[in-house]
Amino acid sequence: MATSLNADTFLAHIKNRRSYYPLNKELPISTQRIQEIIGEAVQHVPSSFNSQSNRVVVLFGAEHEKFWDLTTEVLKAIVPAEQWEPTGQKMAMFRGAAGTALFFEDQEVVEGLQAKFALYADRFPIWASHSTAMLQFAVWTALEAEGLGANLQHYNPLVDQKVQETWKVPASWKLSAQLVFGGKAVPDAGEKTFQPLEQKLKVYGA
Repeated sequence: MATSLNADTFLAHIKNRRSYYPLNKELPISTQRIQEIIGEAVQHVPSSFNSQSNRVVVLFGAEHEKFWDLTTEVLKAIVPAEQWEPTGQKMAMFRGAAGTALFFEDQEVVEGLQAKFALYADRFPIWASHSTAMLQFAVWTALEAEGLGANLQHYNPLVDQKVQETWKVPASWKLSAQLVFGGKAVPDAGEKTFQPLEQKLKVYGA
């Protein structure tokens, strides 16, 4: 029997998606379920010319902690010691979560399309970034719907080389974002304010 879906259900999940800080290691669902969710999103999120340039590496447990340890190492080399404390606290907070999803764009796919469709060559990198953004949002929202908390970070390109070396990531995979996820250490993400909708939405011909 098909599941009954409508726009209100979908929009409710979008409204509930928020940035949660801090997170803990108490996952409300199994790691297998998280893999299933991310896999389904990777398979079905749209991409220009059906290019399917999105790639994801999911890190749990010790591997997740390793990512934030190496990020800490990279940042310590460039952040002045007297300014390190707030950065160090952020790294410890991210490390305290349960996992991290690393999002990439496969440049080999993008460059192949640029060569094949030269007329649109300058657009394919932009379209690839649109697709990875949709994937990040889809995964984030789906995990929120399952009771997890998450926040999106961008420590690329500072950590790109270490990520490639540590997890044997192909050189053509360009890191675009890191989604930190875990149990919600605090039940409320705080109040979210909105600008008036009429400043952001225009409709003609309705």
